Amino acid sequence: MFIIISLSAYSQQGLTLEQALSIAETNSPNMKRTKLALVRSQENLNAQTAALKSNFSFSVNPLEYSQDRTFNDLISKWNSTKTTQSYGLFTVSQPVIWTDARISLENRFGYTDSYSEFSGSTTKGFSNNLSLSIDQPLFTYNRSKLALKELQLALENSRLDYAIQLLALEKNVAQAFYYVYQQQQSLEIARQAYDNMQKSYQVIRNKVDAGISAREEMFQAELNLSTTKSDFENKQVSLENAKDDFKLLVGISLYDDIIVLPNIAVDTVKVDIGFAIDQGLANRMELRQRAISVENSQFDLIQTKAINEFKGNLGLSIGLFGDNQKFGDVYSSPTDNEAVSVSLTIPVWDWGEKKSRIKAAQASIESEKISLQDEQNNIVIEIRKVYRNLINLRNQIGIARQSVTNAQLTYDLNLEKYKNGDLTGMDLNIYQNQLSEKQLSYTNALISYKLELLNLKIQTLYDFEKHEPVSPVTEVKK
Repeated sequence: MFIIISLSAYSQQGLTLEQALSIAETNSPNMKRTKLALVRSQENLNAQTAALKSNFSFSVNPLEYSQDRTFNDLISKWNSTKTTQSYGLFTVSQPVIWTDARISLENRFGYTDSYSEFSGSTTKGFSNNLSLSIDQPLFTYNRSKLALKELQLALENSRLDYAIQLLALEKNVAQAFYYVYQQQQSLEIARQAYDNMQKSYQVIRNKVDAGISAREEMFQAELNLSTTKSDFENKQVSLENAKDDFKLLVGISLYDDIIVLPNIAVDTVKVDIGFAIDQGLANRMELRQRAISVENSQFDLIQTKAINEFKGNLGLSIGLFGDNQKFGDVYSSPTDNEAVSVSLTIPVWDWGEKKSRIKAAQASIESEKISLQDEQNNIVIEIRKVYRNLINLRNQIGIARQSVTNAQLTYDLNLEKYKNGDLTGMDLNIYQNQLSEKQLSYTNALISYKLELLNLKIQTLYDFEKHEPVSPVTEVKK
């Protein structure tokens, strides 16, 4: 059995915590979804930025024919017309983000062949209309700037979310990683107990065969051996289940056989609680996300105030029109076209709709500010809890280490008594279980301390083991 276990371990893939985190960042389903959300926000901002640049368009109507008979009020007669035309329209449109205006340059060139029954004549020729126009909103907020700012904040929020998810992934992977290690250690402790029980079983069997001990001791030894064997097999099942869950979380093939290789050496880490809280309040990305929510609520208020608002629009246009039967003489006698327009929208009565919506938006802003303050308080409380847990766990590690030493010495002494016939197999099994329990408790204490240190790093974005701040990754790996 030991040969089979050794060969199986030899074929396993060793995996450190750093390697598992690197694999999870690329393969974890949750991180893939977060990356796609980040890509979506980035592309939306790219599209909005591109929309603020000059837009060039060209449309062509190769052939358009119409034949109509309509009543002409001017001459009080029915009139038939036949028109054949083709034209093209070239447009350059430029948004002006500083004032939310739009400047457009248009050129429409075409050919027209039109017959009118009333005049009994046909008009043929080329025409070209070149115009420059400006459309400027008045007395309202800058919609272009607001849309751009909203997308910029959305991208920043997605980057923060990606970094937060990455830290959460590090915590989840570490917990799953150390849980697999716990199961590995439990299996190893169960194997040692099984090995020890086989040896003690052989001792009592030899004594019973020699007539030194009663046969009842043999029955108890067989029961103890069966119990430890069953526990060993149960630990094997628990380990394989833990591996499957870990591989699913990290994104490793379920058919790969792995073994985790942790570093659970624990050094005393000095933590200044005041410094830790300051780091958390200064660096936690959740606070920036809350601030972004406040800004978005203020944007909503700006948009709400624009409901039924007094606003206007200024339109300016200058152009040059020419037509002629000959293509080269289109502008032989051009005509200037100018237009100026000012329009105003004046609200009269809305039955209090705007006032109520503004109050609702203001309430949302206050709610977001309260959430921001609540987030700050939660950060302080969580850091304090982690700090207290670290002190408690450090004491537990010392106690657990001494308990393992005492349990090992106790087991060795009672094993000698058992060999000498001064102790029953049932009593020896109790000491063996105590040793296994203390060994597992020591392992759990070390793992809990490592996880709590990681939790402190996540809560403060400061690595107290390396004495350096943590720079959250906000860019997606290619």
